[in-house]
Amino acid sequence: MPKYVMWGSYCEDVLEKRAPHRQAHLDRLAALKQAGTLITLGPTQDLTQVFGVYEAEDETAVRRFVEDDPYWQYGIWTEYSIKEWIQAF
Repeated sequence: MPKYVMWGSYCEDVLEKRAPHRQAHLDRLAALKQAGTLITLGPTQDLTQVFGVYEAEDETAVRRFVEDDPYWQYGIWTEYSIKEWIQAF
């Protein structure tokens, strides 16, 4: 199954704004990880961007995973891009 890389941006004051949605976000990520859909996901050290790797049938499915996340729905993630990734190693 293809793999996809997602890069996104966080809103200003991310630490404060994410707090009410953090547990729902983490629970959802855990479910995607358990299902084998999410390989990894996390913020950059400076908390300005998010990076994730998904395994899915197509880009449309990955967009659905991103847009169904509470961080997207509540404006914690402000934009994102997805590229199909070829894992060399």
